[in-house]
Amino acid sequence: MGLMDIRMLEFHGAPMKPITLSLNSKILEAAREMQIDISETVNELLAVELTRRYWERWMLESKPAIDAYNERITREGLPLSKYRNF
Repeated sequence: MGLMDIRMLEFHGAPMKPITLSLNSKILEAAREMQIDISETVNELLAVELTRRYWERWMLESKPAIDAYNERITREGLPLSKYRNF
């Protein structure tokens, strides 16, 4: 399965969609006592986790290409390195 389009990581401005969600009752009670906006908090945390997992998967899927590039640089040197003056 390939990665989702990176534009999918732009979460701001999308409409809200009602869902059914089950939460630990003690956590829910404590959150309400602290006047935490549960929808906003879940949205923010889920966006962070989605972004983390996107880049984690990107690194795994890109590893062969990155390794091949690094091996080529080790073997052949940097492109245009003869023009560097440092």
